[in-house]
Amino acid sequence: MDAQTGLADRAVHISVSGLRAGDRVSVTATASDYQRKSWRGEVTFRADAHGAVDLGRDRPTSGTYTGVDGMGLFWSMNPPSGDPDQQGFYAPEPSFQVTIGVTAHGKRLAQRTLTRQWLASGVTQKTFTLAADKVSGRLFLPPRGTPRHPAVLLIGGSEGGNTGLPEAALLASHGFPTLSVAYFAEPGLPQTLQNIPIEYFARAARLLAAQPGVDPAHLIVQGYSRGSEAALLVAQLYPGIVHGVIDYAPASTIHGGYPSGVAWTRGGEQIPLAPLAVDHINGPVLAVAGTQDKLWASEASAQQIMSELDDAHDRFPHRTLVYPGAGHGVGTFPYLAGGTKLRHPVTGLLSDLGGSRPANAVAKRQGWDQVLGFLSGLGR
Repeated sequence: MDAQTGLADRAVHISVSGLRAGDRVSVTATASDYQRKSWRGEVTFRADAHGAVDLGRDRPTSGTYTGVDGMGLFWSMNPPSGDPDQQGFYAPEPSFQVTIGVTAHGKRLAQRTLTRQWLASGVTQKTFTLAADKVSGRLFLPPRGTPRHPAVLLIGGSEGGNTGLPEAALLASHGFPTLSVAYFAEPGLPQTLQNIPIEYFARAARLLAAQPGVDPAHLIVQGYSRGSEAALLVAQLYPGIVHGVIDYAPASTIHGGYPSGVAWTRGGEQIPLAPLAVDHINGPVLAVAGTQDKLWASEASAQQIMSELDDAHDRFPHRTLVYPGAGHGVGTFPYLAGGTKLRHPVTGLLSDLGGSRPANAVAKRQGWDQVLGFLSGLGR
Protein backbone atom coordinates (compact mmCIF):
# COMPACT_ATOMS: atom_id res chain seq x y z
CA MET A 1 0.00 0.00 0.00
CA ASP A 2 1.09 3.57 -0.64
CA ALA A 3 1.93 6.11 2.07
CA GLN A 4 -0.53 5.99 4.95
CA THR A 5 -1.11 9.77 4.90
CA GLY A 6 -2.15 11.74 1.83
CA LEU A 7 -4.64 14.17 0.32
CA ALA A 8 -8.24 12.98 0.18
CA ASP A 9 -8.38 13.36 -3.62
CA ARG A 10 -5.36 11.19 -4.31
CA ALA A 11 -5.72 7.51 -5.17
CA VAL A 12 -3.97 4.82 -3.15
CA HIS A 13 -2.78 1.45 -4.44
CA ILE A 14 -4.04 -1.51 -2.42
CA SER A 15 -2.72 -5.01 -2.97
CA VAL A 16 -2.55 -8.24 -0.96
CA SER A 17 0.15 -10.92 -1.25
CA GLY A 18 1.19 -14.06 0.60
CA LEU A 19 -2.09 -15.87 -0.07
CA ARG A 20 -2.60 -19.28 -1.64
CA ALA A 21 -3.67 -19.48 -5.26
CA GLY A 22 -7.45 -19.31 -5.48
CA ASP A 23 -7.91 -18.15 -1.87
CA ARG A 24 -11.14 -16.28 -1.27
CA VAL A 25 -10.22 -12.98 0.40
CA SER A 26 -12.36 -10.11 1.69
CA VAL A 27 -11.07 -6.54 1.66
CA THR A 28 -12.95 -3.88 3.62
CA ALA A 29 -12.78 -0.12 4.11
CA THR A 30 -14.40 1.59 7.11
CA ALA A 31 -14.55 5.26 8.04
CA SER A 32 -16.56 7.51 10.36
CA ASP A 33 -18.29 10.61 9.03
CA TYR A 34 -18.66 13.93 10.84
CA GLN A 35 -21.62 12.51 12.79
CA ARG A 36 -19.46 9.54 13.82
CA LYS A 37 -21.54 7.15 11.77
CA SER A 38 -19.43 4.24 10.57
CA TRP A 39 -19.48 3.63 6.81
CA ARG A 40 -18.23 0.41 5.24
CA GLY A 41 -17.23 -0.90 1.83
CA GLU A 42 -16.45 -4.56 1.23
CA VAL A 43 -15.43 -6.69 -1.75
CA THR A 44 -14.40 -10.29 -2.22
CA PHE A 45 -11.68 -11.55 -4.57
CA ARG A 46 -10.04 -14.80 -5.61
CA ALA A 47 -6.25 -14.71 -5.30
CA ASP A 48 -4.34 -15.25 -8.54
CA ALA A 49 -1.88 -18.06 -9.30
CA HIS A 50 0.79 -16.22 -7.32
CA GLY A 51 -1.43 -15.79 -4.25
CA ALA A 52 -1.96 -12.09 -4.83
CA VAL A 53 -4.84 -9.64 -5.20
CA ASP A 54 -4.46 -6.17 -6.69
CA LEU A 55 -7.46 -3.86 -6.40
CA GLY A 56 -6.24 -1.78 -9.33
CA ARG A 57 -6.10 -4.88 -11.55
CA ASP A 58 -8.64 -7.41 -10.33
CA ARG A 59 -12.41 -7.61 -10.61
CA PRO A 60 -14.21 -8.53 -7.38
CA THR A 61 -16.50 -11.54 -7.33
CA SER A 62 -18.96 -9.67 -5.08
CA GLY A 63 -19.20 -6.58 -2.94
CA THR A 64 -20.23 -2.95 -2.77
CA TYR A 65 -18.87 -2.23 -6.25
CA THR A 66 -18.35 -4.17 -9.47
CA GLY A 67 -15.64 -4.00 -12.09
CA VAL A 68 -11.99 -3.11 -11.75
CA ASP A 69 -11.67 0.01 -9.62
CA GLY A 70 -8.68 0.61 -7.39
CA MET A 71 -10.60 3.18 -5.31
CA GLY A 72 -13.99 1.50 -5.43
CA LEU A 73 -13.84 0.61 -1.74
CA PHE A 74 -13.81 4.32 -0.88
CA TRP A 75 -16.73 5.70 -2.91
CA SER A 76 -18.88 2.56 -2.49
CA MET A 77 -18.94 2.65 1.31
CA ASN A 78 -22.44 2.31 2.74
CA PRO A 79 -23.87 3.86 5.92
CA PRO A 80 -24.74 1.65 8.89
CA SER A 81 -28.47 1.91 8.15
CA GLY A 82 -30.88 3.37 5.62
CA ASP A 83 -30.75 3.72 1.85
CA PRO A 84 -27.18 4.54 0.66
CA ASP A 85 -28.68 6.43 -2.29
CA GLN A 86 -30.29 8.87 0.13
CA GLN A 87 -27.17 9.63 2.15
CA GLY A 88 -23.72 11.06 1.65
CA PHE A 89 -20.44 10.61 3.48
CA TYR A 90 -19.52 14.02 4.88
CA ALA A 91 -16.02 13.76 6.26
CA PRO A 92 -14.73 15.75 9.24
CA GLU A 93 -11.99 18.37 9.02
CA PRO A 94 -9.00 18.60 8.88
CA SER A 95 -8.61 14.88 8.12
CA PHE A 96 -10.35 11.54 8.48
CA GLN A 97 -9.22 7.95 8.68
CA VAL A 98 -10.04 4.96 6.52
CA THR A 99 -9.18 1.52 7.88
CA ILE A 100 -8.43 -1.19 5.33
CA GLY A 101 -8.86 -4.78 6.52
CA VAL A 102 -8.05 -8.10 4.85
CA THR A 103 -9.77 -11.34 5.90
CA ALA A 104 -9.38 -14.90 4.59
CA HIS A 105 -10.34 -18.29 6.03
CA GLY A 106 -12.27 -16.50 8.75
CA LYS A 107 -9.17 -14.76 10.09
CA ARG A 108 -8.09 -11.11 9.94
CA LEU A 109 -4.78 -11.23 8.06
CA ALA A 110 -3.90 -7.55 7.89
CA GLN A 111 -5.14 -4.09 8.79
CA ARG A 112 -3.88 -0.65 7.82
CA THR A 113 -5.27 2.77 8.70
CA LEU A 114 -4.95 5.58 6.16
CA THR A 115 -5.22 9.27 7.03
CA ARG A 116 -6.97 11.26 4.32
CA GLN A 117 -6.15 14.97 4.57
CA TRP A 118 -7.91 18.03 3.20
CA LEU A 119 -4.91 20.30 3.64
CA ALA A 120 -1.34 19.82 2.45
CA SER A 121 1.40 20.91 4.82
CA GLY A 122 1.80 24.68 4.88
CA VAL A 123 -1.64 25.57 3.49
CA THR A 124 -3.14 28.44 5.48
CA GLN A 125 -6.70 29.61 6.06
CA LYS A 126 -8.33 32.98 6.57
CA THR A 127 -11.96 33.73 7.38
CA PHE A 128 -13.75 36.65 5.74
CA THR A 129 -16.72 38.09 7.62
CA LEU A 130 -19.59 40.33 6.63
CA ALA A 131 -18.69 42.78 9.38
CA ALA A 132 -15.07 43.25 8.34
CA ASP A 133 -15.04 42.31 4.64
CA LYS A 134 -18.67 42.44 3.45
CA VAL A 135 -18.17 38.84 2.33
CA SER A 136 -18.78 35.61 4.22
CA GLY A 137 -16.24 32.98 3.23
CA ARG A 138 -13.05 31.12 3.92
CA LEU A 139 -9.82 31.60 2.01
CA PHE A 140 -7.23 28.85 1.55
CA LEU A 141 -3.73 29.81 0.44
CA PRO A 142 -0.91 27.52 -0.72
CA PRO A 143 2.28 27.41 1.37
CA ARG A 144 4.39 30.55 1.51
CA GLY A 145 6.90 30.72 -1.31
CA THR A 146 4.62 28.98 -3.82
CA PRO A 147 4.82 30.85 -7.15
CA ARG A 148 1.75 32.88 -8.13
CA HIS A 149 -1.04 30.66 -9.38
CA PRO A 150 -4.50 31.12 -10.87
CA ALA A 151 -7.10 31.56 -8.14
CA VAL A 152 -10.60 30.13 -7.80
CA LEU A 153 -13.76 31.66 -6.34
CA LEU A 154 -16.21 28.88 -5.39
CA ILE A 155 -19.98 29.46 -5.47
CA GLY A 156 -22.28 26.70 -4.25
CA GLY A 157 -25.85 25.87 -5.18
CA SER A 158 -29.33 26.01 -3.70
CA GLU A 159 -28.22 24.13 -0.58
CA GLY A 160 -26.94 27.38 0.89
CA GLY A 161 -24.23 27.85 3.48
CA ASN A 162 -20.56 27.41 2.68
CA THR A 163 -20.35 23.91 1.23
CA GLY A 164 -17.19 24.35 -0.83
CA LEU A 165 -14.68 24.17 2.02
CA PRO A 166 -13.26 20.67 1.34
CA GLU A 167 -12.81 21.46 -2.34
CA ALA A 168 -11.22 24.83 -1.56
CA ALA A 169 -8.76 23.15 0.79
CA LEU A 170 -7.81 20.60 -1.85
CA LEU A 171 -7.40 23.21 -4.60
CA ALA A 172 -5.10 25.25 -2.38
CA SER A 173 -3.18 22.06 -1.59
CA HIS A 174 -2.57 21.75 -5.34
CA GLY A 175 -1.25 25.31 -5.47
CA PHE A 176 -4.40 27.31 -6.37
CA PRO A 177 -5.52 30.02 -3.90
CA THR A 178 -9.24 29.46 -3.37
CA LEU A 179 -12.03 31.38 -1.68
CA SER A 180 -15.26 29.54 -0.92
CA VAL A 181 -18.15 31.89 -0.18
CA ALA A 182 -21.60 31.60 1.33
CA TYR A 183 -24.29 33.84 -0.14
CA PHE A 184 -27.40 32.75 1.73
CA ALA A 185 -28.48 30.60 4.70
CA GLU A 186 -25.67 31.94 6.89
CA PRO A 187 -25.89 34.54 9.70
CA GLY A 188 -26.24 38.05 8.28
CA LEU A 189 -27.05 36.79 4.79
CA PRO A 190 -30.45 36.19 3.16
CA GLN A 191 -32.00 33.00 4.48
CA THR A 192 -33.09 31.82 1.04
CA LEU A 193 -31.81 32.14 -2.51
CA GLN A 194 -33.65 35.39 -3.18
CA ASN A 195 -32.47 38.85 -4.27
CA ILE A 196 -28.77 37.99 -4.12
CA PRO A 197 -26.67 40.93 -5.43
CA ILE A 198 -24.19 39.91 -8.12
CA GLU A 199 -21.99 42.71 -6.74
CA TYR A 200 -21.43 40.45 -3.71
CA PHE A 201 -19.50 37.95 -5.86
CA ALA A 202 -17.58 40.74 -7.59
CA ARG A 203 -16.49 41.99 -4.16
CA ALA A 204 -15.37 38.46 -3.24
CA ALA A 205 -13.41 38.23 -6.48
CA ARG A 206 -11.63 41.51 -5.76
CA LEU A 207 -10.73 40.31 -2.27
CA LEU A 208 -9.33 37.09 -3.70
CA ALA A 209 -7.33 38.91 -6.39
CA ALA A 210 -5.57 40.97 -3.69
CA GLN A 211 -4.32 37.96 -1.73
CA PRO A 212 -0.66 36.87 -1.66
CA GLY A 213 0.17 34.14 -4.14
CA VAL A 214 -2.72 35.01 -6.46
CA ASP A 215 -2.15 35.70 -10.13
CA PRO A 216 -4.79 38.43 -10.56
CA ALA A 217 -4.75 38.00 -14.34
CA HIS A 218 -6.15 34.48 -13.99
CA LEU A 219 -9.03 34.53 -11.53
CA ILE A 220 -11.57 31.80 -12.23
CA VAL A 221 -15.08 31.63 -10.80
CA GLN A 222 -16.60 28.20 -10.30
CA GLY A 223 -20.29 27.56 -9.79
CA TYR A 224 -22.23 24.40 -9.07
CA SER A 225 -25.89 24.02 -10.04
CA ARG A 226 -27.63 27.31 -9.13
CA GLY A 227 -24.17 28.70 -8.45
CA SER A 228 -23.42 28.23 -12.14
CA GLU A 229 -25.83 31.07 -12.89
CA ALA A 230 -23.98 33.37 -10.51
CA ALA A 231 -20.62 32.29 -11.94
CA LEU A 232 -21.64 33.07 -15.52
CA LEU A 233 -23.29 36.34 -14.48
CA VAL A 234 -20.26 37.67 -12.59
CA ALA A 235 -17.90 36.61 -15.40
CA GLN A 236 -20.13 38.29 -17.98
CA LEU A 237 -20.71 41.49 -16.02
CA TYR A 238 -17.19 41.90 -14.56
CA PRO A 239 -14.74 40.78 -17.27
CA GLY A 240 -12.04 43.01 -15.82
CA ILE A 241 -12.00 40.99 -12.62
CA VAL A 242 -12.96 37.44 -13.63
CA HIS A 243 -11.04 35.59 -16.33
CA GLY A 244 -12.84 32.31 -16.85
CA VAL A 245 -15.53 29.96 -15.57
CA ILE A 246 -15.86 26.36 -14.40
CA ASP A 247 -19.48 25.23 -14.17
CA TYR A 248 -20.70 21.94 -12.72
CA ALA A 249 -24.24 20.76 -13.61
CA PRO A 250 -24.80 24.18 -15.21
CA ALA A 251 -27.82 26.21 -16.21
CA SER A 252 -27.88 28.17 -19.45
CA THR A 253 -30.76 30.39 -18.33
CA ILE A 254 -31.54 32.44 -15.24
CA HIS A 255 -34.05 30.76 -12.96
CA GLY A 256 -36.28 32.25 -10.29
CA GLY A 257 -35.42 32.46 -6.62
CA TYR A 258 -35.52 29.35 -4.49
CA PRO A 259 -38.01 28.39 -3.29
CA SER A 260 -39.71 31.44 -4.85
CA GLY A 261 -39.20 35.03 -5.93
CA VAL A 262 -36.21 36.44 -7.83
CA ALA A 263 -32.74 34.97 -7.48
CA TRP A 264 -30.29 37.67 -8.57
CA THR A 265 -30.06 41.47 -8.60
CA ARG A 266 -27.67 44.09 -9.91
CA GLY A 267 -27.67 47.71 -8.81
CA GLY A 268 -30.73 46.95 -6.74
CA GLU A 269 -32.66 45.88 -9.84
CA GLN A 270 -33.92 42.36 -10.40
CA ILE A 271 -32.12 40.38 -13.09
CA PRO A 272 -34.95 38.98 -15.24
CA LEU A 273 -35.42 35.36 -16.18
CA ALA A 274 -33.67 34.98 -19.52
CA PRO A 275 -30.94 33.02 -21.29
CA LEU A 276 -27.53 33.73 -19.76
CA ALA A 277 -25.36 35.98 -21.92
CA VAL A 278 -21.74 34.87 -22.30
CA ASP A 279 -20.38 37.15 -25.02
CA HIS A 280 -18.31 39.29 -22.61
CA ILE A 281 -16.65 36.47 -20.67
CA ASN A 282 -12.95 37.23 -20.65
CA GLY A 283 -11.42 33.75 -20.43
CA PRO A 284 -11.86 30.03 -20.95
CA VAL A 285 -15.02 28.18 -19.94
CA LEU A 286 -15.28 24.56 -18.81
CA ALA A 287 -18.70 22.99 -18.24
CA VAL A 288 -19.16 19.58 -16.60
CA ALA A 289 -22.44 17.66 -16.86
CA GLY A 290 -23.93 14.18 -16.65
CA THR A 291 -26.30 12.58 -19.14
CA GLN A 292 -28.74 11.43 -16.44
CA ASP A 293 -29.24 14.67 -14.49
CA LYS A 294 -32.85 14.59 -13.25
CA LEU A 295 -32.78 17.91 -11.44
CA TRP A 296 -32.50 19.83 -14.69
CA ALA A 297 -31.11 19.38 -18.20
CA SER A 298 -27.51 20.28 -17.41
CA GLU A 299 -26.08 18.44 -20.43
CA ALA A 300 -28.25 20.48 -22.81
CA SER A 301 -27.40 23.65 -20.88
CA ALA A 302 -23.68 22.94 -21.14
CA GLN A 303 -23.98 22.45 -24.89
CA GLN A 304 -26.06 25.64 -25.17
CA ILE A 305 -23.39 27.64 -23.34
CA MET A 306 -20.76 26.35 -25.78
CA SER A 307 -23.00 27.18 -28.73
CA GLU A 308 -23.48 30.74 -27.46
CA LEU A 309 -19.72 31.13 -27.07
CA ASP A 310 -19.21 29.83 -30.61
CA ASP A 311 -21.81 32.27 -31.96
CA ALA A 312 -20.02 35.10 -30.14
CA HIS A 313 -16.75 34.02 -31.83
CA ASP A 314 -15.21 33.67 -28.40
CA ARG A 315 -11.42 33.58 -28.70
CA PHE A 316 -10.82 31.57 -25.53
CA PRO A 317 -10.91 27.79 -25.19
CA HIS A 318 -14.30 26.48 -24.15
CA ARG A 319 -15.47 22.91 -23.86
CA THR A 320 -17.91 20.58 -22.19
CA LEU A 321 -17.17 17.38 -20.31
CA VAL A 322 -20.21 15.08 -20.46
CA TYR A 323 -20.18 11.89 -18.40
CA PRO A 324 -22.50 9.03 -19.36
CA GLY A 325 -24.78 7.85 -16.58
CA ALA A 326 -23.80 10.63 -14.17
CA GLY A 327 -26.44 12.84 -12.60
CA HIS A 328 -26.53 16.21 -10.87
CA GLY A 329 -23.83 14.88 -8.54
CA VAL A 330 -21.31 14.87 -11.38
CA GLY A 331 -18.62 16.76 -9.37
CA THR A 332 -16.33 17.73 -7.76
CA PHE A 333 -13.42 15.85 -6.10
CA PRO A 334 -13.48 12.03 -6.06
CA TYR A 335 -13.47 9.08 -3.66
CA LEU A 336 -16.24 9.94 -1.20
CA ALA A 337 -19.54 8.06 -1.07
CA GLY A 338 -22.49 10.16 -2.24
CA GLY A 339 -26.17 9.49 -2.76
CA THR A 340 -28.32 10.26 -5.78
CA LYS A 341 -31.55 11.09 -3.94
CA LEU A 342 -30.86 13.64 -1.23
CA ARG A 343 -33.14 15.65 1.05
CA HIS A 344 -32.86 19.33 0.21
CA PRO A 345 -31.71 21.36 3.24
CA VAL A 346 -33.95 24.34 2.37
CA THR A 347 -37.24 22.66 1.46
CA GLY A 348 -36.80 19.33 3.24
CA LEU A 349 -38.01 17.56 0.09
CA LEU A 350 -36.32 14.47 -1.31
CA SER A 351 -34.65 15.44 -4.60
CA ASP A 352 -33.84 12.87 -7.26
CA LEU A 353 -30.50 14.03 -8.66
CA GLY A 354 -30.34 11.26 -11.25
CA GLY A 355 -27.42 9.12 -12.27
CA SER A 356 -25.86 6.32 -10.27
CA ARG A 357 -23.18 6.12 -7.63
CA PRO A 358 -20.72 4.26 -9.92
CA ALA A 359 -21.24 6.69 -12.82
CA ASN A 360 -20.87 9.70 -10.54
CA ALA A 361 -17.67 8.19 -9.13
CA VAL A 362 -16.19 7.90 -12.62
CA ALA A 363 -17.24 11.46 -13.46
CA LYS A 364 -15.69 12.87 -10.31
CA ARG A 365 -12.41 11.01 -10.78
CA GLN A 366 -12.01 11.97 -14.42
CA GLY A 367 -13.52 15.45 -14.12
CA TRP A 368 -11.37 16.43 -11.15
CA ASP A 369 -8.21 15.65 -13.07
CA GLN A 370 -9.52 17.69 -15.99
CA VAL A 371 -10.26 20.68 -13.73
CA LEU A 372 -6.79 20.55 -12.18
CA GLY A 373 -5.33 20.39 -15.69
CA PHE A 374 -7.52 23.30 -16.80
CA LEU A 375 -6.23 25.45 -13.93
CA SER A 376 -2.62 24.38 -14.43
CA GLY A 377 -2.77 25.39 -18.10
CA LEU A 378 -3.86 28.97 -17.48
CA GLY A 379 -1.26 31.57 -18.31
CA ARG A 380 1.02 29.20 -20.16
